[in-house]
Formats: sequence, structure tokens, C-alpha cells
Amino acid sequence: MCLILFSYKNHSQYDLILASNRDEFRDRATAKLEFWEDYPDVLAGRDLINGGTWMGITRTGRFAALTNFRSLPMIKQDSPSRGNLVKNFLVGHMSASDYIHELQTVAESYSGFNLIAGTMNELIYFSNCRKEEQTISSGLFGLSNNFFDVPWPKVQRGKQMLSKCLDHDNEIDIKQIFTLLSDTFYPEIHQLPRTGISMEWEQMLSPIFIDNPFYGTRSQSILTIKQSGYVSFYERTIHRDNIRKGAIRKRSFQIQ
Repeated sequence: MCLILFSYKNHSQYDLILASNRDEFRDRATAKLEFWEDYPDVLAGRDLINGGTWMGITRTGRFAALTNFRSLPMIKQDSPSRGNLVKNFLVGHMSASDYIHELQTVAESYSGFNLIAGTMNELIYFSNCRKEEQTISSGLFGLSNNFFDVPWPKVQRGKQMLSKCLDHDNEIDIKQIFTLLSDTFYPEIHQLPRTGISMEWEQMLSPIFIDNPFYGTRSQSILTIKQSGYVSFYERTIHRDNIRKGAIRKRSFQIQ
């Protein structure tokens, strides 16, 4: 996952409205959004290489999402799969706070990551690049491949666009949010971050929707949780040519 935009306890009807793009190499085997056979309470897409996921939720309301931290020194050879950080929280029973406290003891063994985990009663952010947890309060936030709510151009633009999608008196327009996630605007070069990769790559990775034949946006997700606890999870897969977009999959349930 390379971009997460979300409103948390900031809407008259919803506790969470989250929009995200998963950016990945085109040839990495992936399963689409579904309840897992081995963990039937977990609803998520799945990395078929290591068995983890980038974002998911359970029938009991446990939620977690992950982005990689873009830093060459934080890339570690033979490190554990970061997707299992999300999976392990979803299939476990520890509170988010306890889970992250335990994670801190082994966090250095992973390549750089950002993790959001919790429930609608307690949502926590943690990065092994800073090693400090942060409880998320109500508001509109963004997370890409740097620290929480750092104003990279795509984060700032995405937050502004998401804000326009949220009418506090009406139901949200899912198609409008998918349009947001398909935005291909390129910021000016002087606005781009400097993360240690080439400027060519910085520019390629700078839009909300990354259009590249070998690495780019693989799927788009929208997750909403009403104050009543009703969950709607939408996913759209991007075809290998990165032009055609697949049908929108939707799974819904009431948090137990």
C-alpha cells in the first residue's frame, strides 16, 4: 500500500471513511478481496507469495493497514514480510497498544514500514523508522511512504480531494472516491521529496495513481464503517496494462 487517505470519527454518519491505492510490482501474485478460508473472520486481499496483506478488517472490527517506508537504508535483505504485520494483528486478540509494544521488540528486523492498527475505539500508528507510537484522534489524515500525515504532494492533494467527497449531511459517493484514487496529476519536480532514489523514480511514484507497465497501482480500496458498526469494503483491481479497471467488488457485514 502506498497511499492511505482517511477520515476518522470526523463525519456525522461514519466512524471511518478510508481510500487507498496499493502500489506493487505487476507480476507479484495477489488474491482479490475476500474472506479468508483459513481465517474466516478476516476480510482482505492477500499476497500469495508470503500470505500476508496490506489492509484488512475482521468481523469483530479489528482493522490494520500498512505502507512501506521509502528509505534505502531501511531496506534489509532477507527481512520478514511486512504484510504479516497486518495479518498477525488481524488474526490475533491483543489490543493495538499491546500488539505494537510487542512489535517494537522485533521491529528492527523488518524493512521500513508504517502500520495503522486498532478498532474504532482505539486506532494507533507506528513506524519502525521512528519507533514511537501515536494514537490517532479524530480528523482527516493521509499516509504515503513517509511518516504519518507528512505533506507529500500526493498526500496533500488526496486529502483535499477526499475532503470534497465528504458531505457531512449525506451518504458518500463511492464512485467519486474511486475517481480520486485514479488521479494521475504529476507535481512539479521541485515539490517532490528526496528519499534516496533517482529523480526519475521520485517523479514516477509521485501521482496518486501510478501508471507504469512494471510497477504501479495494482488495486484501489475504499473501506467505510458507519457509527452503527456496518462495514462496507470495496476493491477494484487494475489490469496489467494499467489502463482498464476491473469491476468493483463489495463485501459488507455488521461488526459483531
